[in-house]
Amino acid sequence: MTESPSHDARTPATAPSAATPDDVADEPSTPTPLREPAGGVPEVITTAAELTAMAERFAAGTGPIAADAERASGFRYGQATYLAQFKRAGAGIALIDTDALPDLSMLNDAFGDAEWVFHAASQDLPGMRDLGLAPATVFDTELAARLLGWPKVGLAAVVERELGFALAKEHSAQDWSTRPLPHSWLVYAALDVEVLLELRDGLHAHLAAAGKLEWASQEFEAVRTAPPPEPRVDPWRRTSGSHQVRDQRGLAIVRSLWEARDKEAQRRDTSPGRVLRDAAIVAAAHAKPATFDALLEVREWQSKGTRRRARFWYSAIESAMALPDRELPPKRGPRGDGPPQPRVWKDKRPEAAARLVEARDVIAVLGERHDVPAENLLQPDALRRCCWEYRSGGESWIRTFLAGRGARPWQIDLIAPALADAFERAAAAAPEASGGQATTDQG
Repeated sequence: MTESPSHDARTPATAPSAATPDDVADEPSTPTPLREPAGGVPEVITTAAELTAMAERFAAGTGPIAADAERASGFRYGQATYLAQFKRAGAGIALIDTDALPDLSMLNDAFGDAEWVFHAASQDLPGMRDLGLAPATVFDTELAARLLGWPKVGLAAVVERELGFALAKEHSAQDWSTRPLPHSWLVYAALDVEVLLELRDGLHAHLAAAGKLEWASQEFEAVRTAPPPEPRVDPWRRTSGSHQVRDQRGLAIVRSLWEARDKEAQRRDTSPGRVLRDAAIVAAAHAKPATFDALLEVREWQSKGTRRRARFWYSAIESAMALPDRELPPKRGPRGDGPPQPRVWKDKRPEAAARLVEARDVIAVLGERHDVPAENLLQPDALRRCCWEYRSGGESWIRTFLAGRGARPWQIDLIAPALADAFERAAAAAPEASGGQATTDQG
């Protein structure tokens, strides 16, 4: 396979230089459309023999490996990867049909300890792990752009700013389980990895110039080693519009329909929203139909597709309607271990409310000073918990607490001294609150 030429060979005359400040140009340059990889679009790998040949080619390549994945979110059940894309210097681009080849673990030896380059690694890494792949290190171009304070961090925006190319994203929400994949989709998929290695080099230079390489390294490693998220408690409560259902019987209908839909969607390998719309579930919960004919009178159940299987869904509604009161779900879901909503802090724990005001100001100042979004300096949940749970101990306590919440060393070194000062200011401004009649109230 022909290797793509270097960035210099394809850089349009209008492309901004990575070393040129943004405020030098009098007018914004016009990006050059990037229509196809320089080496063309390779054939999709669908057999074990083709995968072995690809592994040998990439083992002989050099440098980092660009990686991307395409899913069928909104079409299929779950978040399975249906196409995996890779690029490496000396090896070119590889597109792998992961529906035909669901085990790619043999590539681990071929890739070795090479750095993998993603855009938004947290989205693609779970799928890569499901395929048996485990990168030794990663570089995340989206996260790098966030740490640099860039206002737009989508791949197309970052590519345009750094490389001067216009990268079309019209196929980002396609059904990637489609077979055969249309050529235009394959062009799109190949271009995503075509630009990543050049983009990585430019962003690496920007991070080095800003003194943020170590910050980025810690962030990338945190993404790479992040554990899978804990299963949601009462996932049915996330049904869109269910917050408007105020009574327990209605919530029982939401739960029963959601569970029936989830089982059916899994059986059919179809996105739950394509099996039964959230709006239909919530409408049934409001109507509480006592008969099947009453269900069909509900406006959201009158479309042809919904009516066709209404009898199946009505059995779930009947089950919810027949539940004894003691088995109905509570109006509120189980509360997490975090603090209450900040709006009630003044009443429950005024000293914590004062700390939160000061802390938010500190984070805003630090974010502006270092040109990093506040949420990348410290997760908002960690900040709230720190303000709520603090009693005493100053910077030492804050450091220990933030480390326990997963904050990286660079974040702790930057934030802990400032938060300690902020907490002292809050105590000095409201000394009567620091004695805290509500200091043991967990809300």
